[in-house]
Amino acid sequence: MTASPGRFLSNVLAVAYKETQVLRHDAAFITVVLAQPIMMLLLFGACLSNEPANVPWSVLDRSQTVQSRRLIEDVQATGYFRPPVAVQSYDAAIERMRRGKSIAVLVFSSDFRRDADRGRPRVQLLLDGADPLTAARVGAYVAQVASGFDAGRRPGPRDPDAAPKGAVGIDVRQRFWFNRTLNDSQFFLAGLSGMLLTNLCLSITCLGLVSERERGTYEQTLSLPTSPLEIVIGKLLPLVGICYVLVFAAMLETGIVFGIWPKGSLAALAIATLPFVLASLAIGVFVSALARSSAQAVFLSVFFILPSFVLSGVMTPYQLMPDFVRHVGGL
Repeated sequence: MTASPGRFLSNVLAVAYKETQVLRHDAAFITVVLAQPIMMLLLFGACLSNEPANVPWSVLDRSQTVQSRRLIEDVQATGYFRPPVAVQSYDAAIERMRRGKSIAVLVFSSDFRRDADRGRPRVQLLLDGADPLTAARVGAYVAQVASGFDAGRRPGPRDPDAAPKGAVGIDVRQRFWFNRTLNDSQFFLAGLSGMLLTNLCLSITCLGLVSERERGTYEQTLSLPTSPLEIVIGKLLPLVGICYVLVFAAMLETGIVFGIWPKGSLAALAIATLPFVLASLAIGVFVSALARSSAQAVFLSVFFILPSFVLSGVMTPYQLMPDFVRHVGGL
């Protein structure tokens, strides 16, 4: 029998009033709901930035002239770069980029002074294209400084290497390594496994333990001749195996669909994944200890998932964050 519209609306409002009273007395739920906008405001307002900062770079100066030293000083004066590291060979410069110690390498040829005398000064800028956004921004800043550089300006009467006046601007030839086309998908897909692990470890762990407490089955498990620590570890071990399956499945799918395969030792990757998985599962257990319901567990997990995505460099390049925020992300 279908209820009348008036009775249907009355029943809906009665249930809504009951749920409102329950939520109104749930201090933890209200605190989490109010704190989430504040956290997101701080993360997206103070942490995320597309402006380069603390950029590590190297210099291969084969000319050793006053003009090359002045250009290096002008680039450093922008405030976006750390003090440059001098390298002695092209291979050493590439190795620093391969190890992530340099994002850019400014290369001066041995003919730099002669080219400046002829009014055609050129330099080469090697960029780590694994992070497309950072590479493009860093390259644009260096090119802007070089375009306004007067290679013919005499810094002083005692500068024997100074070129004659009239040679204005330096042509910057950019070359991208590790991602020559600056394909954004390579940047995001490289961190896909980490994103999936963070979400899976936190969500499954905290929701699984909290739901057992809500159903009352956790108390039954505690009555067994096992300690709480043994119970928790026993529940987490299968999740460790699932996490490894997830990592290698994500790598396989990324390789088959997009042709992006990992380079290096898979054994080293498996070893490095274990502490990350254990730490993420431990955070999930911590959240389950704080939460009293599944709703609370979901909201609390966001406090760990969202900052880890933002501060780890998955959503925005790590080098573009403020210095203090980068230390928090590293922690």
